[in-house]
Amino acid sequence: MVAIFLLVIMIVIYQRCIELVIARRNARYIKQAGGYEVAAGHYKWIVSLHAVFFVSLIGEVLLHVSTVSIPFYFWPFCIFCLAQLLRIWSMRSLGYFWNTRIFVLEGKKPVVHGPYRYIRHPNYLVVLIEVGMLPVTFGAWKTAVIFTVAQAIILSVRITAEEEALQKAYKYEAWMKEKGRFIPLRKQKD
Repeated sequence: MVAIFLLVIMIVIYQRCIELVIARRNARYIKQAGGYEVAAGHYKWIVSLHAVFFVSLIGEVLLHVSTVSIPFYFWPFCIFCLAQLLRIWSMRSLGYFWNTRIFVLEGKKPVVHGPYRYIRHPNYLVVLIEVGMLPVTFGAWKTAVIFTVAQAIILSVRITAEEEALQKAYKYEAWMKEKGRFIPLRKQKD
């Protein structure tokens, strides 16, 4: 179980590193097109939370290897993997507009295709799913609970900042008012 865990963690960390490279490339593109970053102050907390998440997950798994049978962990891992497919779909749908930071390019329409046809923030939904399901997959229940709650708190700050910036840039609410933040086809209350 530990060998599988270490392999999965290495793959996930590698995936995060690739995402940072993509984010830097996309940031250059947006800036060259006249875009700008907003609400950068909370980004350091997001990065710190992700780093501490991996330390906590690795520590909890290696210090307390679970005795629950492998079939139990199969379903949380399947949910985690499906979330990764949603992440890829979200990133591909946003193209050069996907980033780990909040960038705005005024005069552009918001992306409303791919998963954004159904919900406002599919990538943030993925983050919540993965910080819950990846630890549960390997029996790290404390990490799952603590970091799902912590991630929900930091995402509430981020989503508010992002939606305010997008509203100013291109009347985001007019495009997304019929979409829930995380649940498809759910109207937001005015």
